[in-house]
Amino acid sequence: MSVFGIVLFLVIAGMAFWMLLFLLGFIVPFWITLGIFEKMRPKRILEDKEEH
Repeated sequence: MSVFGIVLFLVIAGMAFWMLLFLLGFIVPFWITLGIFEKMRPKRILEDKEEH
């Protein structure tokens, strides 16, 4: 039964490791890039008032 616990721990730790690797390698840079483009995009205050 002790071997099952060790294997279960390694499986869960491996899944957590790959999830963190995915987050740091793809999601965080994607989120930062979207934030930068959102800040660079000009505000559309005047166009919103003209539509209504």
